Amino acid sequence: MLYSKTTPEDKRRIFRDRLATGELLQFPGAFNPLSARLIEQKGFDGVYISGAVLSADLGLPDIGLTTLSEVAGRAKQIARMTELPALVDADTGFGEPMNVARTIQELEDAGLAGMHIEDQINPKRCGHLDGKQVVDESTALKRIRSAADARRDDNFLIMARTDIRAVDGLDAAIDRAKKLVDAGADAIFPEAMRDLGEFEAVRNAVDVPILANMTEFGKSELFTSSQLADIGINIVIWPVSLLRIAMGAAGRALDTLTEHGNLTSKLDEMQHRADLYDLVDYEGYNHFDTSVFNFTVAK
Repeated sequence: MLYSKTTPEDKRRIFRDRLATGELLQFPGAFNPLSARLIEQKGFDGVYISGAVLSADLGLPDIGLTTLSEVAGRAKQIARMTELPALVDADTGFGEPMNVARTIQELEDAGLAGMHIEDQINPKRCGHLDGKQVVDESTALKRIRSAADARRDDNFLIMARTDIRAVDGLDAAIDRAKKLVDAGADAIFPEAMRDLGEFEAVRNAVDVPILANMTEFGKSELFTSSQLADIGINIVIWPVSLLRIAMGAAGRALDTLTEHGNLTSKLDEMQHRADLYDLVDYEGYNHFDTSVFNFTVAK
């Protein structure tokens, strides 16, 4: 009933223990709290909270327009609704080193298991768009040092994302990844790798967990979980996939309404009322208050 029974501290500890096994953890992207609960129900390892999705949820492009308060608030709503660890996109940290420090503590307080900060300049842009620019090495390292110094729970994961591959090439990405680890990053997110060999090169260059971003319509090929596991990747995310599928279905449903005036032909594509009530745990609330759940839903 209500929110997760697992504390944020326990989620972080369990997440770290799972990462230490070296297995591949699968984190689909949740676009709201309900989808986070569905990800858990389907047996995945964790929930990813994408900055692009949070921006799109507000009707905004992914160019750094969201604020720390908006991201922390929405991330909290998503993270508390599942027993799974949640990893959030913190863009460039929302400011200079002191702002990064505050970002870390706000996200800890919001119940996240970890976050990643990237090395783009402000305003940032989607990692799979052209024309990105990255900050100099000193600035990138200060962001990570500030993040590592600010956290109060050692199990809160500080992940460094680098976008430098698109600007200066793979060798530059490997060099920056090594220095980000030296600065205190617990894990590396090499954005927009072109092929499996590039992911493997980064994997071999550093001795921390590596995340692979399998976003559709981007710069990277869409590798399977098995392919990524075979080269030692530790986390795979599908950041915007569920939102894209949901919005695609919504668009087709609206077209059907326009054409036919009803959605009878779409009933088999909808989540049934009974399945929704199961997902939000109506029956669990009944144990608390029998006046809440006093009806039967036909399957």
